[in-house]
Amino acid sequence: MGNSTASKIYGGLTQTEAMARLQLEGHNQLPAVKPRNLRAITIDVVREPMFILLIVGGIVYLVLGDVTEAVVLLLSIFIIIAITTYQERKTERALEALRDLASPRALVIRDQQRLRIPGHEVVRGDAIVIGEGDRVPADAVLWNVNDLRVDESLLTGESVAVSKVAWDGVRQMTQPGGEDLPFVFSGTMAVQGQGIAEVLATGATTQIGRIGKALSSISQETTNLQKETRRVVRDLAIGGLVLCVIVAILYRLLRGPWLDGVLAGITLAMAILPEEFPVVLTVFLAMGGWRILRKGVLTRRATAIETLAACRT
Repeated sequence: MGNSTASKIYGGLTQTEAMARLQLEGHNQLPAVKPRNLRAITIDVVREPMFILLIVGGIVYLVLGDVTEAVVLLLSIFIIIAITTYQERKTERALEALRDLASPRALVIRDQQRLRIPGHEVVRGDAIVIGEGDRVPADAVLWNVNDLRVDESLLTGESVAVSKVAWDGVRQMTQPGGEDLPFVFSGTMAVQGQGIAEVLATGATTQIGRIGKALSSISQETTNLQKETRRVVRDLAIGGLVLCVIVAILYRLLRGPWLDGVLAGITLAMAILPEEFPVVLTVFLAMGGWRILRKGVLTRRATAIETLAACRT
């Protein structure tokens, strides 16, 4: 628990102390997910088996001398990358703008004066004044309370606001939830009354920060659509290879040299590839993202659109 006394809290930190702690401990904000650059997006796109098959198909067409088909296949890959990049970059820019708008401002006491500062400049040990309608900028312990009630549904899921009491100097920091606790938590909303509190944790060390770190460690699972497309690619590849071998053998037995038979087999095998399928799939996912964007919902990954559609059905 904090080392400050009640009188120290009401006087607050000095600006010098606050700036020193800000330099030492960093800003009061959650670690942002680093936006994926063009190289990362491209790698994610082309490592899918369907696109690998397209690349291989384009190379084979070049070897066979069919430049037109090769250009069409390779061009479709660039179209898919362009659509995916545009959608993800647009979403990232919108999310960054929302983060800036959602960053709460905090009323703190420094040098015995009340100051309104950006929430990311709040530091451990700051005295913060919480009033009705304020979003709590950090995890804190309450020194003074006047009929304060806080909506902690962001952390607990409970829709009913809970009452707060002043700290008795003994009770240790607990999890969010429950009535008559002397602690408030970052991201929660004061719906009634007011209070003065000492900041105990900021940024990633808050309750909501720990949740964010836990969520960031969750690996992204392969979706059903990705599993299905990989199965289709596998079956097509096996079928094409078998067909190529059969045609090459029959051509050699019935007509002529092995080389002509192999080329005929490759040509026939390439004819069964659904070259337009990846393009159509990407376009439809992009259209799905655009449709839900009209409802005010942002999607960072195209796979989320598939998951939403699966839930709906």
